[in-house]
Amino acid sequence: MAEAPTIVPLHSAGEIAARIDALAVEIAATAPRDLLVVVVLKGSFVFAADLLRALERAGLSPTVDFLTLASYGTGTRSTGTVTLARDLAEDVAGRHVLLVDDILDSGRTLLFARELLLGRGAASVRSCLLLAKEGRREVAIEADHVGFTIGDLFVVGYGLDLAHRFRGLPYIGVVTATARADR
Repeated sequence: MAEAPTIVPLHSAGEIAARIDALAVEIAATAPRDLLVVVVLKGSFVFAADLLRALERAGLSPTVDFLTLASYGTGTRSTGTVTLARDLAEDVAGRHVLLVDDILDSGRTLLFARELLLGRGAASVRSCLLLAKEGRREVAIEADHVGFTIGDLFVVGYGLDLAHRFRGLPYIGVVTATARADR
């Protein structure tokens, strides 16, 4: 039988909601009114939806576009190469952009996306990430806004996945082990 992972909750739905509200207030305090939010898919879609609603409550009404980048495949570690799987529909030239992604790990994905947007003429690119792993940077970049800082853990839920599973969990959990699914 297939192995089923053991997932231990790390951040509850309530903790996530409170932190997103705080992030939205923080972002709204300095963001231009004509903000373009660029959501990196797939892992950040749940976070981005909640953040967009919180930004509206905080007084911003940004436009939104989506970008699909890939670096993990079905594994638990980055492949080291970032690829553009789906491009933006919006022109970013002259726009102030808030880049929203799920997790800052090696930094390669965030750096790739930031350089892509600046290379296309974005007036500014700031970033908001749900999670940042401590001590994992392989390139010199940090996020402007971070929901939670975590250790070197593999996490799922709230949009984050393991081989395309567990995105729908309402919390963020740590994959700690696997157990036999037939038990």
